[in-house]
Amino acid sequence: MRSRSTALVVLSALLLAGCGDSSTPTAGPSTVPSSSVPLLPKTTDHPSTPTPSATPTETPSCIDAKLEDLTLRQRAAQLIMTGIGANGMTSAQRPIIQQQKPGGVLLLGPGGSLAHTRTATAAAVTAATVEGIAPLVAADQEGGQVQRLKGSGFTRIPSAEVQGTWTSDKLTARAALWADQLKEAGVNTNLTPVADVVPASLKKQNAPIGQLDREFGDTAAEVGPPVQAFVRGMAKSGVITSVKHFPGIGKVRGNTDFSANVFDNVTARGDADLKPFADGIAAGSEMLMVSTVTYNKIDPENRAAFSKTVIQGMIRDDLGYDGVVITDDVGAAANVANVPAGQRATRVIAAGGDIVINGAADLTAAMVNALVVKAQQDKAFATQLDESVRRVLALKQKHGLVTC
Repeated sequence: MRSRSTALVVLSALLLAGCGDSSTPTAGPSTVPSSSVPLLPKTTDHPSTPTPSATPTETPSCIDAKLEDLTLRQRAAQLIMTGIGANGMTSAQRPIIQQQKPGGVLLLGPGGSLAHTRTATAAAVTAATVEGIAPLVAADQEGGQVQRLKGSGFTRIPSAEVQGTWTSDKLTARAALWADQLKEAGVNTNLTPVADVVPASLKKQNAPIGQLDREFGDTAAEVGPPVQAFVRGMAKSGVITSVKHFPGIGKVRGNTDFSANVFDNVTARGDADLKPFADGIAAGSEMLMVSTVTYNKIDPENRAAFSKTVIQGMIRDDLGYDGVVITDDVGAAANVANVPAGQRATRVIAAGGDIVINGAADLTAAMVNALVVKAQQDKAFATQLDESVRRVLALKQKHGLVTC
């Protein structure tokens, strides 16, 4: 498996040579600690005298042990990130988080002060923690019109359009400051930066990015450096980032959160505008978000989040990415409303994804139930589910969210 550091080289080669159909998906992440076989002790006996010894046994890693501790239902729940109020769990959301124990929570809606947010996230962590595994606590803290947390204690972040005019050193330093505030507020994951390229000619027509000034620039060459600078700044303060929205939503018109049947008729596999995603991976982004748009030149039969061609082919194979693949919202988003909630979750995992963002908390149980039932009926799917849980747990362990 190619490492993240080779992703940019791989993509550059693909842009020159073009890409064929996806190959067999690679195995789970290389970051998961492997088991080791202890060496047998030396003996002073005469070489000709056989010395009986016990059969060597593997020492399970922390991740192996945690996976063994979790029930199938608890494993499935690790793959769901459920939306809660940025001001704290509502009376309806609290029992859902306590009972379902999702692997992540996403702060939605306007938030309060940093101190208030810290209290809210602490309660959510307590409610969701299971078997010594704490949840990812995420927010969309991009800047400009997309900044969930902006009460007292949080710096008002300028739009990506403005950030893109800064030097890389300045953006990295500022991102580290913003990340410090997130960590202090109990948020360990920032679902950004935006790596989408919006051509200047489409800015006014592009509802999800261009109209909101969420792009760092209007060419891949302009977008890549600030994507890397932002990722590095967040990493300095220990905040997980997610480059988004693969393979790009800069050429669509509708916003998948509010519109159905959103298509991209331009982007192709090996497209030059995929480079900022490879740049983000090379900089160390630990998650990659895949969109729910349908790309007619890549996989006209499936939305990207449900597409093996996109996830296993383009992300795992073409980019050589072995980190966590997370979806854009498939809970409250209008673009997936005609797909049964349970199928949204199973189709993501079957395609090779790892975390399902569910903006509608009341759909959490349906998604977890569907994952459990499919895993019980399909051994291949059960194996995929466990591989995804391993990737998620490895990421959590790296950030101190797993107690062994």
